[in-house]
Amino acid sequence: MNKFVCVLTYAFLAAAAGVPADAADSLPVWAYPVNPPGLKPAPDDGSLKQVPNSAAAYTMTQIRDLFMPPDWHPDNHPPMPDVVGRGNKPGQFACGFCHLPNGLGRPENSSLAGLPASYIAQQVAEFKSGVRKSSEPASLPINLMVAVAKLVSEEDAKIAAAYFASLKPVPWIRVVETDTVPKTKVGGWMLIEDGSGATEAIGQRIIEMPENLERTELRDSASGFIAYVPPGSIRRGEALATEGAGKTTPCAICHGAGLKGLGPVPALAGRSPSYLVRQLYDIQHGTRNGPWSELMKPVVAGLSAEDLVAIAAYTASLAP
Repeated sequence: MNKFVCVLTYAFLAAAAGVPADAADSLPVWAYPVNPPGLKPAPDDGSLKQVPNSAAAYTMTQIRDLFMPPDWHPDNHPPMPDVVGRGNKPGQFACGFCHLPNGLGRPENSSLAGLPASYIAQQVAEFKSGVRKSSEPASLPINLMVAVAKLVSEEDAKIAAAYFASLKPVPWIRVVETDTVPKTKVGGWMLIEDGSGATEAIGQRIIEMPENLERTELRDSASGFIAYVPPGSIRRGEALATEGAGKTTPCAICHGAGLKGLGPVPALAGRSPSYLVRQLYDIQHGTRNGPWSELMKPVVAGLSAEDLVAIAAYTASLAP
């Protein structure tokens, strides 16, 4: 048995030996933002939009084209293969629209930059087969992903996976511990400030939002996000992730040193905390399945809602 199989077997057995505690039960709605009914984008006035440090210019109609995403910074990534840079059949949208040309993604989907190609291709296959879903049935980003996965060929899925795997992840999310956060609403399937200027207690939530809403709405792949997390959550998450704290298996056993990935197992460091909470919750509640999810189920079985927040806060705070 090789070393990689050994450590995964150890992780599975160690977690399975534990007794599940109070797992997170209520859907953390802050991690599954759903657009309010009737929300529509502002009409396109036909003007050309621009972002800092880019010579490109696009209308809003072009920016919203799911078949040809705006490429504001073409020098910051390799040439995009067609499956990433342009859709090629009805319903098969360009991967780079949601995940961005540099693969860093947004809170409503996922960062793919630097993930193992085999892992990415496997996830597409699991969306296609129906074993991977969302605990929020109204999640348009996941429903679109499922629809695309059902249409994309295995060859194109491998091409896209190889492209995103070749990209280097960079710091994209600034994590800040705080007692109070801006009041938010949902817009574009993510949390954004509600415009009132008011604040509220963070509670046991992670509030992840754009650093610059205007640039995010223009799908500027050079404008990242800020994640507000509860005070003390990073330290608590570190104890859970590195020691298990009597509730779980240390994450590094499978996800590698610094949580930067190990073999086909994905990196967690520096990725969206909202996304990570959704995945942990989906695995706990059986809406995300598949071979790797089966290994994760005993690992997450005893984690509470507060534990999920802490682990996500800690992993997001790490350098990718």
